[in-house]
Amino acid sequence: MTAVDSRPATATGALPETGTVLRFPTGFRWGTATAAYQIEGGAAEGGRTPSIWDTFSRTPGKVRNGDTGDIAADHLHRMPEDVRLMKELGVTDYRFSVSWPRVQPTGRGPAVERGLDFYRRLVDELLEAGIKPVATLYHWDLPQELEDAGGWPERDTAHRFAEYAGLVAGALGDRIPTWTTLNEPWCAAFLGYGNGVHAPGRTDDLAALRAAHHLNLAHGAGVRVLRDRLPETAEISLTLNLHALRPLTDTEADRDAVRRIDAVANRIFLDPVFHGRLPQDLVADTASVTDWSFVKDGDLEVTSTPIDSLGINYYSPSVVSAGTSESPSPWAGAERHVAFTPAAGPRTAMDWPVDANGLYELLTRLRDEFPTLPVLVTENGAAYDDYADPEGNVHDPERVAYLDAHLTAVHRAIADGVDVRGYFLWSLLDNFEWAYGYGKRFGIVHVDFASQRRTAKDSARWYADVIARGGLEG
Repeated sequence: MTAVDSRPATATGALPETGTVLRFPTGFRWGTATAAYQIEGGAAEGGRTPSIWDTFSRTPGKVRNGDTGDIAADHLHRMPEDVRLMKELGVTDYRFSVSWPRVQPTGRGPAVERGLDFYRRLVDELLEAGIKPVATLYHWDLPQELEDAGGWPERDTAHRFAEYAGLVAGALGDRIPTWTTLNEPWCAAFLGYGNGVHAPGRTDDLAALRAAHHLNLAHGAGVRVLRDRLPETAEISLTLNLHALRPLTDTEADRDAVRRIDAVANRIFLDPVFHGRLPQDLVADTASVTDWSFVKDGDLEVTSTPIDSLGINYYSPSVVSAGTSESPSPWAGAERHVAFTPAAGPRTAMDWPVDANGLYELLTRLRDEFPTLPVLVTENGAAYDDYADPEGNVHDPERVAYLDAHLTAVHRAIADGVDVRGYFLWSLLDNFEWAYGYGKRFGIVHVDFASQRRTAKDSARWYADVIARGGLEG
């Protein structure tokens, strides 16, 4: 199943059907996903300079155990092996991110060819393996020099992103069919600048709201550059971690709490991107923080530049009520009005509730609000405390159950008219899990970080069977 152990692969050929099979549409995209800083390593190689995550992870107390992404899963040097793993799984698509400071170390000026060469080799390996590359241009690794100049709260960062997008598209646009501008701009804005648990670690409501707008602006400007540089057949997308929100009770106060969080978590991106407007209730809710004068004439026309599909990342729902959030809070303008209650049921190693209905709820919401918009589930998965046993096997039945439930929810959504085109499992490899360091394992392939040995978990074999079958056993 892996390129480094002797156990046989199970993903080759058709599998016999037993019982009822929940089949997915012909051409459904079966993928997996990673992010550059979480797996690449090689932090100081090939001209790469520090990103905000290099700086943040070296700041005492910010990342568990003082872990950094300096080596991570060493994908920079083991990339061909990792592509072979994906080929053995049978995935049709691979969603990866490009490291901005590896390609354009200062965030300005020409590209570094050595940095681009790594991604050229990656794309070549994927295409040779029959796997379609899906490139994400920004997965949180802002060049530190741009943060030193103000980061995402500053308007110029959006312009720098558009320039960077053009460099990557110019180098790789002929061979990558699907492009994503940003991954989870909510996290970049509100975890990075609001409550500071992500890089760059700032705690400023105004900075978070400014960052959210400039990320939207960067997305729209990036789309325009990509349209100019890519073939007409290219698919251009955006990935949002939309929040599945539920009121604790059916009281007016709890419903209003959901509205407030929906504004600052979901509609702060959906409305500018798809409607060319700001949510007016968000503007009212945040009046004590800002008058939104940083939104200039023409900005919302740029943010709403049309895209071809929307990616959504989902892990768990949130239960919201009237109350007060902890400080510092990522919920700019809402923290004095809302509280969160742990959902009932089983939980992952992240202490996140397991509830696949939340994914179904998000998908059907998108169907109702944007009925002609194709959707990709660009991240879904779970961390558990799995380990290699003395025989070298990694048994992760909880992850298998999680994935099965969530793919069943996707199948149900498709049956109910949602145009879901693909599913990208998070993640291919155990990796550097941001502020949790190496203590949380999301991969379907176990990584021994001391030896860098890869071992397929039971969930990898399960996913390979699903892909080969084209669906789930009912």
